[in-house]
Amino acid sequence: MKYHNKPIKQISKHLKKILHLHREKHHPEIHKIHKKYGISKRTLFYVKEYGKKANVSKTIIKESIKILLLASLISSLGGLALEQVKTLFLSILPLIILLPTLNNMIGNYGTIISSRFSTMLYEGEIKRKWWKNLKLKKLFLQIGVMTLIGAVLSSAVAIAITYFSPAGISFATAWKVFLIVIIDMAVLTNILFFVAIFAGIRIYKKKEDPNNFLIPITTSVADFANMAVLALLIILLF
Repeated sequence: MKYHNKPIKQISKHLKKILHLHREKHHPEIHKIHKKYGISKRTLFYVKEYGKKANVSKTIIKESIKILLLASLISSLGGLALEQVKTLFLSILPLIILLPTLNNMIGNYGTIISSRFSTMLYEGEIKRKWWKNLKLKKLFLQIGVMTLIGAVLSSAVAIAITYFSPAGISFATAWKVFLIVIIDMAVLTNILFFVAIFAGIRIYKKKEDPNNFLIPITTSVADFANMAVLALLIILLF
């Protein structure tokens, strides 16, 4: 491994300095080493945050516990939204079948968006005008296509199961269910991107590790928003 043909011992000396830097605070030494030896800022960030003297498990738990508690609270609020239309919701069999699937899918999308966006932050690809970033646009398109395919397939399966069940289903109800799923997933995808981008940039500017925050935030927002949007759409369409 070569870093501008500088001696390994000299680089090791500077890396040891980083190991003793105070966590959660930016230090000019990081920028200096990055410029002088060509070591990526992402590598230097992890050396500082998770060096041999750092307790990795303790660090992750410390940074995540508050956000996990907040995430649990947000997720529980989504149940209250659905409780308001419980009787109507329970009468629509396809939506009962779809609820766990929708929660799982949108949670997975939140995880993908969070992890990919965190990587973009570390690699310095997210600039001031982040909305012009081609990789971010490509990610949005990919998630959009996945969302559409997942929504169509899952709603088709749920409607088919209901159709062949003793309860049956009318064309009007099937169409409304299909519409609810498409709108719900489209709205949630946009919400997840909004949350991941603005929370991610804010956390990164504070010199924290977005990986310890974004996934719990986006998945809890996804759970809450999914049930809230479903409740609203059920009221509007049924």
